[in-house]
Amino acid sequence: MRRSSAGNQAWRLLATGASFALFGLGGMVLRLVILPVLGLLPGDAQTRQRRARAAISKAFYLHVQFMYRSGTLEYDFEGADQLGRPGQMIIANHPSLIDVVFLIAHIPNANCIVKQSLWRNPFTRGPVCRAHYISNNGSPDMLEQAADVLRGGETLIVFPEGTRTAPNCAPVFHRGAAAIALRGARVITPVFITVKPTTLTKAEPWYRIPERRVKVTLRVGKDIDPNAFNAHAALPIASRRLNEHLHQLFLRELASS
Repeated sequence: MRRSSAGNQAWRLLATGASFALFGLGGMVLRLVILPVLGLLPGDAQTRQRRARAAISKAFYLHVQFMYRSGTLEYDFEGADQLGRPGQMIIANHPSLIDVVFLIAHIPNANCIVKQSLWRNPFTRGPVCRAHYISNNGSPDMLEQAADVLRGGETLIVFPEGTRTAPNCAPVFHRGAAAIALRGARVITPVFITVKPTTLTKAEPWYRIPERRVKVTLRVGKDIDPNAFNAHAALPIASRRLNEHLHQLFLRELASS
């Protein structure tokens, strides 16, 4: 990737700012116009939930296309057609702010565990409520709620780190994701995400853009059978073993990316 000219970097800074503005505007349009209208259409609660998730997925897809076509970033999604199966738990690392945007953009009816703060944000509160995403509020009921949606045949996206990875640091997984998977997942599918050069990490403000255009790569790994860890061990031991397996898998795969 060649170093960008000063003019190109200025354009990417402008496009990045426009991306944030459009994201906020899109959230308000979803909350105040699109989702309320969809909620008035006939159908049961599950149908309305599916419509809301499809609308959010489409909005995120259009946002990804804006970032790509404006030159803000490049991206490659390898194996996206393997995602979205019933009872599938998608486990991904979390290098940047936009990881969940890429995943939901390509999985129209996915559920997701998201930060509690999104329920207080005026731009995101409406969409996350109507889509019935799961709040990572730290309550004991959250694990069982997440396992329930998997047992009910939904696809669930989880970031086991709980927050974005610090730049130049390896991901550290919390055991909650493994516990959810062992309680309810039919299959676990890892997604390895790299963002080069780093941008929109926890330590970088949005306006500190890199000198070169960012390349986001999402690569779907091989399925993991949770029963292989559940068969001969108590749940706490199985959860610890699965978490360590996932942690080492992501360390290896990300190191080779």
